[in-house]
Amino acid sequence: MNAVRFENQTLLYLDQRYLPAKEVWRECTTLHQGIQAIKELHVRGAPLIGIFACYTLCVALECFPGDKKGFFHQFDKAICSLKNSRPTAVNLAWALERVWRKARSFEQQPVSEIKHAMREESKQIHAEDALLCQKIARNGTSIVHKGACILTHCNTGFLATGGEGTALGIIYKAHRDRKKITVYVDETRPLLQGARLTAWELMKQKVPCMLITDNMAASIMRKRLIDMVIVGADRIARNGDTANKIGTYSLAVLARSHKIPFYVAAPFSTFDLSLKSGDDIPIEQRDPDEVRKAGGSIPLAPEDVPVYNPAFDITPGRLITAIITDKGVISPPYGRSIKKCLFSDV
Repeated sequence: MNAVRFENQTLLYLDQRYLPAKEVWRECTTLHQGIQAIKELHVRGAPLIGIFACYTLCVALECFPGDKKGFFHQFDKAICSLKNSRPTAVNLAWALERVWRKARSFEQQPVSEIKHAMREESKQIHAEDALLCQKIARNGTSIVHKGACILTHCNTGFLATGGEGTALGIIYKAHRDRKKITVYVDETRPLLQGARLTAWELMKQKVPCMLITDNMAASIMRKRLIDMVIVGADRIARNGDTANKIGTYSLAVLARSHKIPFYVAAPFSTFDLSLKSGDDIPIEQRDPDEVRKAGGSIPLAPEDVPVYNPAFDITPGRLITAIITDKGVISPPYGRSIKKCLFSDV
């Protein structure tokens, strides 16, 4: 299943705000609509928002000026606006920069040729991400033993990527390989991506799962109900420090305390080697009402209480057992192994 579709110059997406109650598909017809869809989490997941942003550009192209100077002026502004829609996930900037480079490589061609090249590049990014998910699943399934109980956090499946997923992609393959796994799903406060999205995905795929609240993790680890933790990532610094959905760091600390392996699954496009450590990763701050209200409307707290609501936290590389990528499984020390793995085929 794909959560984003681009066919005949039409961009459709599954609005994830309505899951699991109903599947609502919407059409994106303007740059503004695309930016709002990303900001308001109609579409989410680091790889998927990169894909969706590129397709949004393709839709917006039709409103750009016909002359080349005006076209590139509008094009550069659109790229900047899309990049700023969500600052933490590096896949967004990576995908947009790739389309930007493709467009600039056709700079001497007619505008119609530039537009065609951008559309084809966007489709290629989408297709490649599906293949990256397959490679991550293949590289990661070897760490999953038969009968394993796996804890995961947030959503990392087909609702978050161009394919089956990163962490969930590994889980789906382990399930198809008849490893008889069970998945414990963190609800993932405050927006419940685990409860609303991951549990929905797993049940559609008929993977045995158990939903838990975030604050149950320590208890079930103490009872030895968890064999491993596998999560995704939104940005990974060159020392292995990893930004992921808020609450991931807590799981890593708990896993270390209970001697449970903690794995991160991500494609090469999630690594940002320009950043020395997690201290340099920008952390998105979101609307206080995501914490004050349930589902955006039901009051949970005084309406004027101050709220601290970072969307992500940083898990230090020293707490990560290994990083599972499309290029292989990376082990500590990450300062050397990340660069060696990512550039081994260059």
